[in-house]
Amino acid sequence: MSDFEHLAAQYISAWNETDAAKRDAAVAELWADGATYTDPLVSAVGHDEIAATIGAVQAQFAGFEFRLLGPVDGHHNQARFQWELGPAGGDAPIIGFDVVELDAQGRLTRVLGFLDKV
Repeated sequence: MSDFEHLAAQYISAWNETDAAKRDAAVAELWADGATYTDPLVSAVGHDEIAATIGAVQAQFAGFEFRLLGPVDGHHNQARFQWELGPAGGDAPIIGFDVVELDAQGRLTRVLGFLDKV
């Protein structure tokens, strides 16, 4: 597994973490201080806002899970990957992809999210 694949797996795991304290810890570990997350519906800055965004998505889509789709493509300090959001074991009504930028320590500094299917 490449470093980018590992990072994407950790990222998806953070989005699936339902325990608030564990989610906060995952965000603090994965994202750099002052990191940003932007998609068509939200713009979040810093660990607290990013963790709150994840919690809000989980509340809106209770019982759904994020899953990686296809390979992770990365070079230098950036990567992109596609994901889906749907019920466990079921078809996903939401598909998107994210582009991430990393700092020298491999932590997320910027995430740009796009929705392909909603």
